[in-house]
Amino acid sequence: MTAKRVVIVSGGSWTDDYLKYISAGDLLIGADRGALLLIEHGLTPDIAVGDFDSVSQEDAERIRSASIRTESCDPVDKNYTDTELAFELALDQRPSEIVMLGVTGGRMDHTLANVQLLIRALHHQVVCTIRDANNYIQLTSSRLTVENHGFTYISLIPATMEVSGVTLQGFEYPLTNATLRQGQSLAVSNKLAGSTGTVSIESGLLFVIQSRD
Repeated sequence: MTAKRVVIVSGGSWTDDYLKYISAGDLLIGADRGALLLIEHGLTPDIAVGDFDSVSQEDAERIRSASIRTESCDPVDKNYTDTELAFELALDQRPSEIVMLGVTGGRMDHTLANVQLLIRALHHQVVCTIRDANNYIQLTSSRLTVENHGFTYISLIPATMEVSGVTLQGFEYPLTNATLRQGQSLAVSNKLAGSTGTVSIESGLLFVIQSRD
């Protein structure tokens, strides 16, 4: 089974507005309670994965019966979070794109671990984004065209200790061959000057985060 685009839905923050990120033809993977969220909104998970410890026994049975395929795991004897298990299954599909919903909010440890999955996707040469009500998160190791998705700010956060050769075009506050280091806020709260902008870097990994309050 292959899919051009895979959407992972986890059990973090959720609003019905997230449904706009799901299109016909997407392969849907529900991680634990994320599978139930899909079902409750009339969508069929292609794969449901997890230990299902965040839902009732009745809802766990509903997930198993309503999903095309279910991958269950032991809630104690496992090495990965439910979201990472979903991410591994997404990579198995050899997709061109992965969209992650419901992977932020709540526990900060889970949020940080999920954001770092963008690094794994980059190493597999798969476009991957994390989206929620207030953020649209991408990662680049070279050049990224940033499109205006209706968010107020755009911030650049180093994913490596240092990111060099940072050049911004089409931003209100441009940069030319700058160096960004972890622990600094030089490139926080920028804005696009128009409908698109370009972020270019020479070395390192850089999170590009569109956000609003």
